[in-house]
Amino acid sequence: MQTEERLPSGQSRPDDVPNHVAVIMDGNGRWAEQQGLPRLAGHRAGVENIRRMVRCFALRGIRFLTLYAFSTENWSRPQNEVRGIIELLAEAVLTEADALHRDGVRLNHLGRIDRLPQDLQDGIAQALHRTQQNTGLTLNVAFDYGGRDEILHAVRRILKDGIPPEAVDEACFQNHLYTAALPDPDLIIRTAGEMRLSNFLLWQAAYSEYYSAPVLWPDFGEEELDKALDIYRRRQRRFGGVCPPGATQASA
Repeated sequence: MQTEERLPSGQSRPDDVPNHVAVIMDGNGRWAEQQGLPRLAGHRAGVENIRRMVRCFALRGIRFLTLYAFSTENWSRPQNEVRGIIELLAEAVLTEADALHRDGVRLNHLGRIDRLPQDLQDGIAQALHRTQQNTGLTLNVAFDYGGRDEILHAVRRILKDGIPPEAVDEACFQNHLYTAALPDPDLIIRTAGEMRLSNFLLWQAAYSEYYSAPVLWPDFGEEELDKALDIYRRRQRRFGGVCPPGATQASA
C-alpha cells in the first residue's frame, strides 16, 4: 500500500461521517467465477482491493475500519481454498505491514489466532506490536472470527475472572469482548447484495446502520463507498429514542 502522501492522522472528523465502519467483504468467489478464474483468484483480487480501499476510508475521515476476512464457519470450505486464503493472509502480513506502518495505520486482529500456523501467529503479533502506537486509521482484521464465538469467549473470561453475576452489566461484558477498546460500528457495509450479518459483530451491531452494496467486493470502489456514506448521512439514528428537534440525521 505505497502512497504518495501520508494518510491523515488525528484530524477532526465531520459530524456526518461515521467514526467506525465495518465491512463484510462478500463476493470474491463469485467474482472469480464470473471471470472464468479459480476461486482463489477472487480472494487475491479481494486482497488487492483492500489495499485501495483502506486509503479511501481513511481519506474520508473514518477513524476505525473493521474488515470481515475469514469467519469461524469458513473452515468448512474446501481445504485447498482455506489453505490458499491463509497463504494470502501470510503474504499480506509480510508485504503490507511496512507500508501500513508508514501511513500511520494501527493494526488490530479480531478473533481467534490459535488455529493459525505458528509462523503466521508470530508475523501477526509483530505487525500489531509495530503499529500499536500509530495514530491514524485503526484497521481491524476479523480473521477466524465469529460473533457467537466471541460472546462465548467473553462469558468464559468473565467466569474465569471470578466476576459475580450481579456485577455483570453491559460495560463489563463489553470489556471482555475482542472489541473492548473499540467503539461500536456506526455503519456496516456488506457487498454482493446480501442482506444478513453472517455472525459478524452480533453484540456490537445492535444499533449500527446497514448498507447492502450490489457490487462484489473486488469491484467495490470509491463511488459505491460514497453512496454508502451519503445514505448514512441521510438516516436518523435514534438508538431507540426520539430524534431531538434540530438534530442532524447522522448524529441523532
